[in-house]
Amino acid sequence: MWRLFCVTLPLMLASAAQAQELTLFAGGLEESGTRQRTSAWAFEYQHPLGENLAASFSWLNEGHVPGHHRDGQGIQVWGRSNLLDRRLSLAAGIGPYRYFDTTPSSASNGYANVHGWGTIGSLAATYYTASRWLYQMRFNRIVTPNSIDTSALMLGIGYLLEPVSERGPHVSAPRQPGPTTSDEITLFLGKTIVNSYESELSTARAFEYRRGLARHVDLTLGVLNEGDARLIRRTGVTAQIWGVREVLASDRLVLGIGFGPYYAVDSYRDAAPGEGGDSKFSWIFTATAAYRLSPQWAARFSWNRVNTNHHRDTDVILFGVGYRY
Repeated sequence: MWRLFCVTLPLMLASAAQAQELTLFAGGLEESGTRQRTSAWAFEYQHPLGENLAASFSWLNEGHVPGHHRDGQGIQVWGRSNLLDRRLSLAAGIGPYRYFDTTPSSASNGYANVHGWGTIGSLAATYYTASRWLYQMRFNRIVTPNSIDTSALMLGIGYLLEPVSERGPHVSAPRQPGPTTSDEITLFLGKTIVNSYESELSTARAFEYRRGLARHVDLTLGVLNEGDARLIRRTGVTAQIWGVREVLASDRLVLGIGFGPYYAVDSYRDAAPGEGGDSKFSWIFTATAAYRLSPQWAARFSWNRVNTNHHRDTDVILFGVGYRY
C-alpha cells in the first residue's frame, strides 16, 4: 500500500496541477494515551478543486513524546465554506497518513524505525489578507491502529502562489502552457541525519539528472552519497518519478514531490539477523523547490527521506546548483 501511495501521489498532484497555497505551521501536540505534550510543526501545499473543495499534501513533525519521535506525510481532501466576503475560510479535511516513528528497541543500537499507516483529520480557520499572505489556525487529529494517537493545535503563516485577483482562496489556477522541465543536471551538497535517538550527522553529496516527461511530470536518475554517519556509510543510485509545477507569476519557482527506489551499498554494515530484508534496497521520498536564476541556471533545495527495512532511515537535506539545457 505504501508503494502504491507514493507512486500515485506525485501523479495525482501533477494531474490536478492547481497548487495554490504554501503554509508553514508551528504549535503544540498531545499524545492521547499518556497526555504527554511536545512541540510540533508542519508545512502544507494546497490546491483548490473549486469554491468549496480543495486537496493538500503535508509533511508533519510530531515532536518527541516519550518513546516516539514521529513524523510523516498526509494527503487530505477538504470541504470549506468562505465567509465575510471571502476573508474567512472554515474547512474540514481528512485523508491517509504515512508515518515514520523512531522507537526504543533492544536491538539496532537501542532504537527501531517503525513505519505504518493512520488517518489524519483536520479543522482549519484561515484569514485571507488583501495581499498574498494568509494566517491559519489548524487542529489535527491523527489516529493509527498500531502506534500512538495524537492531537495538535498549530498556527500557520501561508502565501498564495499566484497573483491575487480577489480576496480569499483561489478557485482555480492558470494553465501551465508547456512542460515544467527540459533537461537538467544538478550537483548537491548537504547533510545526512540518521533517524536514531542520537541523530548522527554526516556530509552528503549527490548528482541528479532530471528530464521532463510531460507538463507536470519529471523523471530523475541520480547518485547519492550519504557520507559517514557512524551508523551508515552509504552510497547508491536513485530513480524517482515526480509531480512538479511552476508557481509565482514569473514561473521562476518550481515545486515538486518525488518517489522511487534507492539501491545503495553500505560499507559500514549489512542488516543484522532479524532486522529485515535486503539492506541494499530502500525507497526514497523527496520534496523539492527550485528557483530559476536564469534560463540556464537554477538553485535547488531537496529534502529526502530514505525509508529502509532494516532501521537505518535517514533524512538527507541537500542544496544544489543546476544547469538546464
